[in-house]
Amino acid sequence: MSKANGLNAKAGPVCARRGGVLAVLLGTLVWLAPLPPAQAQEATFTTRSLTVETALRAAQAALASCRKAGYQVGVAVTDRSGVLQVYLRDRFAGAHTVEVAARKAWTAASFRITTTALGIETQAGRPMSGIRQSPGVLAIGGGLPIEAAGAVIAAIGVSGAPGGEADDACAKAGIDAIQMDIEM
Repeated sequence: MSKANGLNAKAGPVCARRGGVLAVLLGTLVWLAPLPPAQAQEATFTTRSLTVETALRAAQAALASCRKAGYQVGVAVTDRSGVLQVYLRDRFAGAHTVEVAARKAWTAASFRITTTALGIETQAGRPMSGIRQSPGVLAIGGGLPIEAAGAVIAAIGVSGAPGGEADDACAKAGIDAIQMDIEM
């Protein structure tokens, strides 16, 4: 044992490392001491979703609105995550309406804004223009988020009317048909 430091000469480096580790631990404890205690957080959370019956009513109302205007369309309703719940296609709606309506609803659910607004925000030269190249995104009119109590709970997409404004109007009619029920 060395009289100079009171350590066994063979154990010197090991003890020195232990001392270094101890210094780091003490330093960390001193640094953490002024922090407030961590708050317990819930391990789960609750979200609201449309029932399949409510999603179907929204799709039927959107389809009826477009029919009244003389348009043959496809209508998709997704849950808040963009997963398809309901799809309706009118008899003479184009084959493309299946995918397009679903992509519009998915986009509105994913980005939590209308696809018309996303189309404006993602135009060439805008900071978000690259989003248009993301798989599944369709930034043209016809996709609307469905909100209740300030939160997006679903989305609706319409395809087949002549232009995004007409698709938007039909989608809005679908939302209007269920709005009272989902606000309760």
